[in-house]
Amino acid sequence: MKFTLSWLKEHLETDASLDDILDALTDLGLEVEGVENPAAKLSAFTIGKVLAAEKHPDADRLKVCKVMTDEGETQIICGAPNARAGITVVVAKPGTYVPGIDTTIQVGKIRGIESHGMMASEREMELSDEHDGIIELESGEVGERFTDWLAANRPDTVDPVIEIVITPNRPDALGVHGIARDLAARGLGRLKPLKAHSIEGRFESPVKVRIAEDAADGCHVFQGRYIRGVKNGPSPAWLQKKLRAIGLRPISALVDITNYFTHDRNRPLHVFDGGRVKGDLLIHRAKGGEALLALDGKTYAMPEGALVFSDDNGVESVGGIMGGEEAGCTEETVDVILEAAYWDFVQIALTGRALKINSDARYRNERGIDPGYNRQAVDDATAMILELCGGEPSELIEAGQVPDVSRAYRLDAARCSSLVGMDIPEATQRATLEALGFVMEGDMANVPSWRPDVKGEADLVEEVARIASLTGLVGKPMPRVTPGVPKPILTESQQRERIARRTLAALGYNECVTYSFIDEATAKLFSGGDEATRLENPISSEMSHMRPALLPGLLQAAARNQARGFNDMALFEVGAAFHGGEPGEQHMLATGLLVGATGPRDSFATRRDVDLYDAKADCEAVLAALGAPDRVQFRREANDWWHPGRSSVMALGPNVLAVFGEIHPRILREMDVKGPAVGFTIWPQAVPEKKAKGASRGAVVMADLQAVERDFAFVVNADVAAMDLMNAARGADKALIADVRLFDQFIGGALGEGKKSLAITVRMQPTEKTLTDEDIAGVAARVVEKVTKATGGVLRG
Repeated sequence: MKFTLSWLKEHLETDASLDDILDALTDLGLEVEGVENPAAKLSAFTIGKVLAAEKHPDADRLKVCKVMTDEGETQIICGAPNARAGITVVVAKPGTYVPGIDTTIQVGKIRGIESHGMMASEREMELSDEHDGIIELESGEVGERFTDWLAANRPDTVDPVIEIVITPNRPDALGVHGIARDLAARGLGRLKPLKAHSIEGRFESPVKVRIAEDAADGCHVFQGRYIRGVKNGPSPAWLQKKLRAIGLRPISALVDITNYFTHDRNRPLHVFDGGRVKGDLLIHRAKGGEALLALDGKTYAMPEGALVFSDDNGVESVGGIMGGEEAGCTEETVDVILEAAYWDFVQIALTGRALKINSDARYRNERGIDPGYNRQAVDDATAMILELCGGEPSELIEAGQVPDVSRAYRLDAARCSSLVGMDIPEATQRATLEALGFVMEGDMANVPSWRPDVKGEADLVEEVARIASLTGLVGKPMPRVTPGVPKPILTESQQRERIARRTLAALGYNECVTYSFIDEATAKLFSGGDEATRLENPISSEMSHMRPALLPGLLQAAARNQARGFNDMALFEVGAAFHGGEPGEQHMLATGLLVGATGPRDSFATRRDVDLYDAKADCEAVLAALGAPDRVQFRREANDWWHPGRSSVMALGPNVLAVFGEIHPRILREMDVKGPAVGFTIWPQAVPEKKAKGASRGAVVMADLQAVERDFAFVVNADVAAMDLMNAARGADKALIADVRLFDQFIGGALGEGKKSLAITVRMQPTEKTLTDEDIAGVAARVVEKVTKATGGVLRG
């Protein structure tokens, strides 16, 4: 939103400086994005007087001038035809930057004679395109700043242009009058009342307007007038200067008037050439495909359902967005139809996006204009047309009804303190709201029609605090509401997610946050990609389905990193995966992925490829941090994206806690990941909760008797799992056996086909007395018995 300072002062009576106004605008929520101040680039120019002007001895068109400046008499070479003694001029001394020629003036010699400055023309100072000669001033004192002279004699030439950013909830600030209202409420001046015109129609309009039934929900009301006998031509200079200052090109008086109301009152208007309209105007929804040559010179095909104006010739305008060329006003226009309509916000936005038209009218109509000003806007605009173009107005053309947007909310003065922490007297709050246009009736505040954003009591408090300035907030310590330690606010599920995330980060993994959507082909690799998890409106073809697991996203991240030369990585993600499309058909996972080698190359050859035991160790570390029991079952039930012989499921009975292992080579090949790659997935919610919860930990159990270890080697069939053997050994004496570890595996040699040797260490920890040889032998015998019974293995000789 752009406007000039003088334009603002047409609505705001103020003595505030430009800087004060800029600061107040930003503080009010109307952030100043930029200021173009012509006076700033002309501040170094001063007024001088030519004392003498003689012909240059070596140039016919140059004159050697003696000029009196604030620094005394100086010599300037000038080529302007009007340079002569006795005139008052504008002087640029050495060191002055001249914007029109993008040059900084220096002392120089011209045909052998020194020149100490320059006398400027209007074009050289970017005041106009005039360049026939240097500026001649009718008044002014030698040494006076030229900007001061301009401010007193030609204020429009040094009028600052202010640009502010308007948030979507403040459509009232899309008009200069609305901005002035905010500043006046802040106390920077007095808001000047708008002059309300009253126009009496002199004849019945020959063109009628009707709103079709299918468009009644999109166009609430149409009001306008038929004005005949107008003379369209260039708009007056004051109006053209306003429009040029904010970046608009003056077109004609009729069009410029509508642009003026758009920016001055946030009231988009449109004018049809009454002589070009055939029959009556109908506001209806487009069937789709109708062509319109718009005022921007482009031809648009109307989307189905768009709100349009049509006459007997076809579509003449896109309602609330842009008019058509066929019914547009030209210098030959004699009769004109003035339109002021109130449109549905959403309909304007949908049509504007479909047509990709960004106009000032669309920008304002889709954010909200003042329905209460609609009728008055017709008379105000008609009055300006009659003043500038002449003509005779018809009676009011009307279709539909202005919607009732009246509403009121209770003002609770105490809420200002509780909501925003500002203690503002009730009288001040009421005065603030009244200055913003609210009508107070007791403790009820009636919301003005131009504020669609105020929808509750809290919005009243926000308005009061905004005008008072939130910079006045003072930090205060909040008193403790309840004594003691507050209850934890994180749920058990949130705590487990946090523990898993922090543990994996401590293990050296880098966290990834990937999309919850993946492509169908990748989803099918991980038992997903069905219709239940398909998105109805995906943002791309590569994000068509909800992810069935976190591993696909990590593998895709690994592939992207490898493509850029990073081959060794440890990645993890904690998030949701989806096994259906209904609410609740999702589960929280913590997944880690190791790719490449364990570390950089070094002279000690410590670098090696990652293997499933790396994944197992990290998986167990996370489970331990989550509070999982030490003893879990290992089963070969992993999904088919894991290597069938190098992966395992960790479970407590039927309750699966985690899975770890190598990624199947087929998956790596499909996802373009260069191995080796291992990983794990943990279900944090599957870990059983502790039976006793408390802040304190249990007592440390210390054994004061010497532990004893014995090694056993069993020959078993090759398909026997080592974990089955270890579990059998552990069950030989659950009270005495503290740990069982596998330390060797041997296949081949004298064992024969289909056999292998598994060597374990059994650690016995006594608690009551030191073990004797007989005690140890008894435990060893039970170990052999249990293993033989469970696996069919025999003790290796």
